[in-house]
Amino acid sequence: MKRQFVTDINMIKYEVCVEVAKQAFAGELETRRDEIPYTIIPGNNPRWRCCVYREREIVRQRVNLAEGRPAVGTKSNKNIVQVLPAACEGCPINRFSVTDSCQMCMAKKCMGACNFGAISFERGRAHIDPKKCKECGRCAEACPYNAIADLMRPCKRSCPVDAITMDEDDIVAIDEEKCINCGQCVISCPFGAITDKSFMVDVINLINSGAKVYAMVAPAISGQFGADVTNGMIREAVKALGFTDMFEVSLGADFVSKNEALELEEHVKEGKKMTTSCCPAFVNMIKKHFPQVLDAMSTTVSPMTATGRLIKAMDPDAVCVFIGPCIAKKGEVIDSITLGGADYAMTYEELASMFEAKDIDPADFQGQMQQGSVYGMEFSVSGGVTNAVLSTFKERNEDIDVKVCRANGALECKKALMMLKAGKLPEDFIEGMACVGGCVNGPAMINKSRTFMKDRNAQIKQADDRGVLENCSKYDNLEFSMVRK
Repeated sequence: MKRQFVTDINMIKYEVCVEVAKQAFAGELETRRDEIPYTIIPGNNPRWRCCVYREREIVRQRVNLAEGRPAVGTKSNKNIVQVLPAACEGCPINRFSVTDSCQMCMAKKCMGACNFGAISFERGRAHIDPKKCKECGRCAEACPYNAIADLMRPCKRSCPVDAITMDEDDIVAIDEEKCINCGQCVISCPFGAITDKSFMVDVINLINSGAKVYAMVAPAISGQFGADVTNGMIREAVKALGFTDMFEVSLGADFVSKNEALELEEHVKEGKKMTTSCCPAFVNMIKKHFPQVLDAMSTTVSPMTATGRLIKAMDPDAVCVFIGPCIAKKGEVIDSITLGGADYAMTYEELASMFEAKDIDPADFQGQMQQGSVYGMEFSVSGGVTNAVLSTFKERNEDIDVKVCRANGALECKKALMMLKAGKLPEDFIEGMACVGGCVNGPAMINKSRTFMKDRNAQIKQADDRGVLENCSKYDNLEFSMVRK
């Protein structure tokens, strides 16, 4: 299947992952690692940058992260989201800048709007003193010619928790104590200087060893490999890679719906507020930035963990690998690996790279599967968790009305949590999704075409609309915990 890329950054990341996967599957990565930069950037002419040597260094750093090692120059390997120092262009750090559109007008509204004396007029145009500027933006708002540009670094602008700073060399730095691993900076940097660490090589090594490795695909998988590629076809392709089997995380989402509905019932009857706990970036936001409302967060595990525990209840020797559009899931695995469930997490990008490395195309296979309900499948869309939980809640509590805040995107999550912290949240229940639109707009989606949601919805419409509780009842003989410990 010919892969289409949104940007050259996506393409180079994919090419690196494919080469790393090829060598890992062949058992030759240790001896041929240093060849990969020359395979990706052959000859003496650079493809995008100033020189071929810098491009190869960037590839080398990407290879490190593709192997799960830190990029050269980083001080820590703890965070999932990391900086590629060689790729960072050191974007302007003075946020507001006067452009050539300045007309040196008589009104001088920009100067009048500035309360800090940062604006002066000389040599036929306005000037902003960076030492006095407080980056309030009033000058830009006041200029009638839009001559003052807001040049905040894209990575810094995209970060909802102010985790992005610059070091002494103007290279971007990530504050791990603040970072929620949402991945917004990864997709916002126009130079590809921020990316995520991978567990792909660890997973390939486990497959090569003969371990019983199970793939768990997130509900956003529908439509990712083409309009006509079903989850059953993906399952057979995954098994051709060497996985023992594949499960749909929509199945675990049904158990989450059931358990969170019971929790919500308790909270509402006691007059307490409650939040979801499915989105790991939202959970990180609560833990790191709003610990005061931690008691309101659902104690139910995520669908990923629920699916992993279900698999291990059936096969105690299972190694469970989550595969989805989410970077933050990798951090969730690290934080909760001792609690059972998922042992590793990968992205759809990495799965596609593994298919390419083994010359496997899901479209070449046959098969159908549906393990989760339609409610579970829609967990990946903003509002989907709410619909699933409330559908289950209403089966037990027809007369109780629940008001829901659907926080769509990290900024709305932050606003809702601020209201909850202040005791001013009017709703009873917060559904938190760090990605606008939900997981279907996650940073590691591979199909971002305009027709993706149309194709996805067409596949879901073909599924049978079994209920959440009916679906869960099929596994009543298995015992596994749904509570975070």
